[in-house]
Amino acid sequence: MRVQVWTAITVYLLVAILKKWLRLPASLYTILQILSLTLFEKTPILQVLSQQPPPTPIPDPDNQPCLPGFSTGQ
Repeated sequence: MRVQVWTAITVYLLVAILKKWLRLPASLYTILQILSLTLFEKTPILQVLSQQPPPTPIPDPDNQPCLPGFSTGQ
């Protein structure tokens, strides 16, 4: 159990140092998620971390489901 805790702390600190050295705008959580997904890929780490996330689509208010008995507000 202790080994797992110290390993987690070490990884967290190494990622925090990496974030500071590379001046990455992403949060530590986001960086850890990216690293967990791309851990065994042969892509350079700087390339993976510097990629911009895809934009989130803006929902179309006309394409929302309407339940019977509720008005759509229009």
